[in-house]
Amino acid sequence: MVFQAHKATATLASTTTTQAISQKATTGNGAPSGPHYDLNIHGVVKGGSASTGSNGHDIFVPLQGKCNISLSPGSYQVLDPNCLDGSAAFQLPNPVASTTATTITTTYSVWARALAKPGGSSSTTTCATDLTGVLVCSTSQYITVETRSNGKSVFGNVSGSLLFVSQCIDGHLTRTPLFDSSLQNYFWSYDNNGLKLLQLRFYQLPTTVAASGTVC
Repeated sequence: MVFQAHKATATLASTTTTQAISQKATTGNGAPSGPHYDLNIHGVVKGGSASTGSNGHDIFVPLQGKCNISLSPGSYQVLDPNCLDGSAAFQLPNPVASTTATTITTTYSVWARALAKPGGSSSTTTCATDLTGVLVCSTSQYITVETRSNGKSVFGNVSGSLLFVSQCIDGHLTRTPLFDSSLQNYFWSYDNNGLKLLQLRFYQLPTTVAASGTVC
C-alpha cells in the first residue's frame, strides 16, 4: 500500500502561509527532482529500542507521545538518533538566504510525507527559548502528517513550518528563522500518534515565505 501525507497549519484560518519554490521538475511523489538529504523519523513501540548506527539519516521516536529533537547549525547530520529517552539531536544548515520587507527566502527547502501502515499521524512544532529562558513555540504554523488507506504517498513543502518559529500576534506574523540570535536552544517538538515513519527531504532549492509583520 501507499499513503499520502498532508500539511496543515494551526486552526486559525488566517494563518495559512503562501510558499513559492524555484521552478524545477518534480518526481511522481510530488517532491522536486535532484540531490537531497533524507531524514527518516521512525515511530517505535513502547519497550522498543533505537538503532544507534552511524548512517546519519534516522531518528527514533515513541510511537505514541512526545519528544524533542534538538537543532544546531552545520551540515546535515543526526547527532543523537535516540528520542525514546525524551530527546534527540539533528544538525542542519542555517536556512536564510535573503529577506525583504515582505518575504524571506530560504537557501534550501524541506519536504515531508508519511509512510507505513494507515491510521497513524504526527505533528511537529518548531520551538526555542528566548534570551531569558522562556519557551517560545510556533502557534500559527506547524505540520501535521497522516497516512491514508489509499492513494499515492506524496510530499508537501513544509519549509515555512520547520525552518521558522512562527506566531500570529495581534493579527500580524512574527517569524524567526532557525538559529537567529534573538532566540536560542532551537528544537522540533514531535508529537506522535501512531505514525511509523515520517520522511523529510532537504533540497538545495529556495522557498519564499511571508516575512514578519505581514497580516496573518
